[in-house]
Amino acid sequence: MTDLLAEAKAELYQADPDGFMSRRQELVAAAREAGQAAAAKQIGALRKPTRSAWVVNRLVRHDPEVTERLAALATELRGAGQSMDGGRIRELSAARARLVDELTRQAFDDLPAPPAAVREEVTATLDAALADPEVAANLGTLVRAAHWAGFGLGAAPDSAPPPAKTNKPAPAEPSAERERRHREKIMEAERAVAEADRAADAANAAEQQLEDAVRRLEAELAQARQQLAEARRRSYRAESQQRRAGETLGRLRG
Repeated sequence: MTDLLAEAKAELYQADPDGFMSRRQELVAAAREAGQAAAAKQIGALRKPTRSAWVVNRLVRHDPEVTERLAALATELRGAGQSMDGGRIRELSAARARLVDELTRQAFDDLPAPPAAVREEVTATLDAALADPEVAANLGTLVRAAHWAGFGLGAAPDSAPPPAKTNKPAPAEPSAERERRHREKIMEAERAVAEADRAADAANAAEQQLEDAVRRLEAELAQARQQLAEARRRSYRAESQQRRAGETLGRLRG
């Protein structure tokens, strides 16, 4: 059976996000027509990426070596951090900066010059992928830009200390009570998911409206700039004509 969800992710997260909402709706309808209701629901839950997240997703989907290079350097960085090798840490920190800078340039190679904020978010996301395994795992399907809020080179995954052992057995809980609590947790989780879905849909709709408003304002600004340039040209021509007429009048009077 065709993996419609994987195909939808591959298409939606590397295509321009301006067409995300309409294309997602088409893919949901196609999955339903194919009799894959579960896949249709999962596709419908996919969230539209921001412009910076899309740039990173597009980069790693067009060039699989990007994730490999990030993963290899991340492993070296964690190893250096654990060994506390100062010289190696300095060397790898410089390599980290070079790689992030190189990949940021590569991400925009065939795209129009981006706003500074978008470029900064792409750089921050690539840097976060070197420090945070969760960010690295989501490369290709990112919805938002990521930022590394920790310090140093980033912790190794699963590096948290194991829980302390105890020889004291936990008191047994009646099976009926366990089942009741389990059902309550499921209901609570379902409510949380539904609320998160509603909030995400509202946020996506608001984001789309704002993007549309920004595009309209940018078009109006471009038109106003064109009109201003034309007005300046007319003003210059009028001033030139005024000056020449004044000079002619002066010669006639003289």
